[in-house]
Amino acid sequence: MSNLPKIAWIGLGIMGSPMAENLIKAGYSVTGYTLEADKLERLATNGGTAAGSIAEAVHDADVIITMVPASPQVEAIAYGPDGILHNAKQGALLIDMSSITPQTSIDLATAAGDQGIRVLDAPVSGGEAGAIEAVLSIMVGGQQADFDAARPILETLGKTIVLCGPHGSGQTVKAANQLIVAINIQACAEAVVFLEKSGVDLPAALDVLNGGLAGSTVLARKKDNFTHRDFKPGFRIDLHHKDMGIVTDAARTVGA
Repeated sequence: MSNLPKIAWIGLGIMGSPMAENLIKAGYSVTGYTLEADKLERLATNGGTAAGSIAEAVHDADVIITMVPASPQVEAIAYGPDGILHNAKQGALLIDMSSITPQTSIDLATAAGDQGIRVLDAPVSGGEAGAIEAVLSIMVGGQQADFDAARPILETLGKTIVLCGPHGSGQTVKAANQLIVAINIQACAEAVVFLEKSGVDLPAALDVLNGGLAGSTVLARKKDNFTHRDFKPGFRIDLHHKDMGIVTDAARTVGA
């Protein structure tokens, strides 16, 4: 019988499904819950266990991982009689990997602590490809001991895993990440239009740009999409807009 902690996974979307599957491949027992039946079927097909409710998923889990769109969804799954805090066992570790406001993470950690549940905020960067390839960057807020306990699990999901400070710090760093990524995507899009209208060989131009100071992970991952006009989304624009709202609000809060 495995000595690995039992994991409950809440939220099996574009990022959550491949991340949960990577844990299953690594030998973890994963019980998942999400609102979409087809995502639960996918989890079961890949060796996980589908739960019929949050309470069923978390009641005997050692570690609970959440990956949902925004603060309202985190609050919806965490609080109330059917939520995580009311149904998880004392001593469980809740790792919220959603991208939410720093204050939501701080409030969640306080409420969970009152229930004897430990919390880390651990948002990620790297997109769908990074989730599938298990090469995500994971920025974490919380206590050192909890971070150390979570590290083996996080190392199954990503390559760059850093404790950035107390509760809410992971979300603050993620907000800064989204600001940089958004500006980078916008700059790349405008550069592509400029290059095409100028009659330049676009693939050649992007190759040389990516080899210099203009190079970036965004350009490296997206340049083939630019050249082939393959704009299949890997992230929803409403979530992108939500993240810009988070960074704006968080920056105003600290006077930046």
